[in-house]
Amino acid sequence: MPQLSRRDFLHDSALSFASITLPRFKSPNPIGFLLVGTQTSGSSKGIYAYTFDSATGSLQQTGLAAEAPNPTFLALCPSGDILFAANELDHFDGKPGGAITSYAIHKASGKLHQISQVPTLGASPCHVAVDNTGRAVFAANYNGGSAASFTITIDGRISPAISFEQYTGHGPDPSRQQSPHAHRVTVSPDNRFLFVNDLGLDRIHIYALDADTARLIPHPPDWFSAPGAGPRALRFHPNGRIAYCVNEISSTISTLRWDKKLGRLETIQETILRPANFHGPTAGCDIVLDRRGRFAYAADRFDDLIVTFEIDPKTSTLTLLNRTPCGGKVPRHLTLDPTERWLLVANQSSDTITVLQRNQLTGQLTPASTSTPISRPQCLVFA
Repeated sequence: MPQLSRRDFLHDSALSFASITLPRFKSPNPIGFLLVGTQTSGSSKGIYAYTFDSATGSLQQTGLAAEAPNPTFLALCPSGDILFAANELDHFDGKPGGAITSYAIHKASGKLHQISQVPTLGASPCHVAVDNTGRAVFAANYNGGSAASFTITIDGRISPAISFEQYTGHGPDPSRQQSPHAHRVTVSPDNRFLFVNDLGLDRIHIYALDADTARLIPHPPDWFSAPGAGPRALRFHPNGRIAYCVNEISSTISTLRWDKKLGRLETIQETILRPANFHGPTAGCDIVLDRRGRFAYAADRFDDLIVTFEIDPKTSTLTLLNRTPCGGKVPRHLTLDPTERWLLVANQSSDTITVLQRNQLTGQLTPASTSTPISRPQCLVFA
């Protein structure tokens, strides 16, 4: 059977169905910058900058922040002045694999100035993350089925790869899990561990992390999802004891207890994202939490919904509140603005960013009434 890329899968399915807390914007100036990573297979040329008015929830594009090939995921350094982009490429600099790029952010204009660019040693890096000290950065190579770590200099330069982890094997789904697919890299709240979500192997690889050197040391046992679930995204609760794993293929969320002493994840709850009356294919995508850890918002694709959950203050388990249309087609990424009054959604197949108003007391979302056009949006980062 020919290999089906995740891009082909998303495109065909769409056609068939026509972490770091950032500071609040200071009053009285509610205007801030939003940086948007895109696929450059359409009319997009790279990373775009927008002004965002947190008083009204309105977006205004200021222009191309940096021309770049396929910068599909972005991550901000803890200092807030350096941005990292995963260049999701199968070939870079004449060799197989993708790249990771660092940029200095010009706060007044939103423009980006490239500092460095290095190969990730694997094809299609789809996610990048920075450790809590700003000294290490990590990449997940989707088609390459691998992950890599790098050090960062004080001026934002990325080293050659320090650790490189190549995975082997396959999962039970012959179309989506014919090989490993590293989809996300996540640093533990205490900065002592790195997690690599592997959609192809139904697994989260766990590593002990030496942040000073960016060295990764395997730390068994890894966590395994239900067969064929396809773990994609991971987000920790502010309490640092619970994590939520969005499983793409099964459209579910696994609530996981994190034992930081033993370095182990344990499943305590499984939650379904898709509505019971929806019978077409769906794909879980992403999850965000408010700063207080009271509410969670997860994106489900092809039914194109944002699912709102209340989080139990004692157990951190999820209770479904409602499902809200995302305002577009195939939500790829979502984020809360720094005031947490708005939820922004990057809709890949409708070429839009939608803004949903959020009630901070009840967690409820108001369906989007407006959308902002942009070709193939992939990632939203406030800077």
